[in-house]
Amino acid sequence: MAWFKRQEKGITTATEDKMDVPKGLWYKSPTGKIIDADELARNLFVSPEDDFHVRIGSATYFEILFDNNEFVELDKNMTSKDPLHFVDTKKYADRLKDVMEKTHLKDAVRTGVGKSKGRELVICCMDFAFIGGSMGAVVGEKIARGIDHAIKNKLPFVMISKSGGARMMEAAYSLMQLAKTSVKLAQLAEAKLPYISLCTDPTTGGTTASYAMLGDINISEPGALIGFAGPRVVRDTTGKDLPEGFQTAEFLLEHGFLDFITPRKELKDKINLYIDLIQNNDIRK
Repeated sequence: MAWFKRQEKGITTATEDKMDVPKGLWYKSPTGKIIDADELARNLFVSPEDDFHVRIGSATYFEILFDNNEFVELDKNMTSKDPLHFVDTKKYADRLKDVMEKTHLKDAVRTGVGKSKGRELVICCMDFAFIGGSMGAVVGEKIARGIDHAIKNKLPFVMISKSGGARMMEAAYSLMQLAKTSVKLAQLAEAKLPYISLCTDPTTGGTTASYAMLGDINISEPGALIGFAGPRVVRDTTGKDLPEGFQTAEFLLEHGFLDFITPRKELKDKINLYIDLIQNNDIRK
């Protein structure tokens, strides 16, 4: 005999609480909307009810932007070293090994060269899953080489940022990448080649202080967190309450730090439109 009986019929049990439902079959957005995982993937990982943009990695961005997902990856086997023999809760060398095995990535950025809407371009895309998308020597070098490839072949350059900032395990080596990437972007500008910067959630720290905000056109996905120091640090430093929506893409657009907010479904069309306008090309349909 059961100790407890349900008095009302028709009460449904939440899917996530049913033991016979495979984990990950449903996705719950921060606003509480439930969506089928397969439907979410078909919708480019954007929740259809509340337009929440789920964080995605370089593989998905490349699939969205490159025609037929066809591209050549540059410097794909470049990996970080541990020149400082850094140790926090674990050795940096061990952390690199573990995150490579977990993510199947070599570092926090990948560079692809391929056609988007029929014309070739270079895309560097960061992966937050790799140590918070932090910027170390390899990230800076791969971005620099991606820009060099764009200059050599007279191609537009697109940077997709998703980062917590400089990689503390590499200290000054990491901070050097701010200047390095900024100089390379200046060379790209001298070559009169377009640079489109896409800020995604989150874009913070040294990334924001360098290449993420240096685009000919700076765009963002809706709702992305974009800033230098975090809201708590800013509040504690200034001793003032922060405005509502502080450091969101919408707040930055309103205050002139972004040119456009572009939904994920429109990224391919809009990025290529901006490139065509900058280069005075015929607008591609």
